[in-house]
Amino acid sequence: MAEFGAYVFVFLAGLITALATGLGAIPFFLVDEIGDRWNVVLWGLASGIMLGASLFGLVSEGLAYGGPLDLGVGVLAGVLLVVVAHELIEGAEVDPGVYEEADFKKLLLILGVLTVHSFPEGVAVGVSFAELGFDTPGGVLVFGTAVPLLAVFMTVAISIHNVPEGVAVSIPLRSMDVSPPKMVWWAVFSSLPQPIGAVIAFYFVTLAERFLPVGFGFAAGAMVYLVLTEFIPEALELGEGLAGGGKRELVAGVLVGIGAMVPLLSVTSL
Repeated sequence: MAEFGAYVFVFLAGLITALATGLGAIPFFLVDEIGDRWNVVLWGLASGIMLGASLFGLVSEGLAYGGPLDLGVGVLAGVLLVVVAHELIEGAEVDPGVYEEADFKKLLLILGVLTVHSFPEGVAVGVSFAELGFDTPGGVLVFGTAVPLLAVFMTVAISIHNVPEGVAVSIPLRSMDVSPPKMVWWAVFSSLPQPIGAVIAFYFVTLAERFLPVGFGFAAGAMVYLVLTEFIPEALELGEGLAGGGKRELVAGVLVGIGAMVPLLSVTSL
């Protein structure tokens, strides 16, 4: 079992991804709105990085520790998690504007909905830290601790994704004259479940090495399914008013994201 310091390390990584959501509200300190074109590019970039990290990082790591069956079980479990999350939030209209007047019970309900939405992203971060502290190829020393390169990439990927998600949370708040500082807070609040999910996932994959292939598969399945069912549709919806429906911006972002990930992830196999 990992030491307490490792859990703190993973929690902080998840917290970084949550805080990145607040960056989505920063532009509203300067302008009233952000163009759809840049939002589509950001969603595409985040999708490409996540797909690259999942397919060329998590999947390959899973196969290195176990067979395709274990990995497949994990992938199906990850997909199932997202499907259940979709079912739970289906029809649940969460208007960020109501946060300003919400009572304690409503805040608990909102937190529960957002936990279901954000948890798979935290899981991906936690699983990617499975080899924290081991002297693995391509590892990065952070405060004297060997951090897997995959964990660095996944943390960055989730953080990039959370920026446009923070924008999405801030837009309706802006229309209701919520102040920019409060928009930053509610944007971060929407992703606070991620460090919790990261720690829980990290705990389970470090219990025994036999869980690693299932854990990597679980994170990969959840992330790829999220990209296909949420990130890309969201980008296409934002790009409806652009020339070509925003497909060029989306594809460009995805290709840049994948193109940046593949050569970097190849370092871990050296």
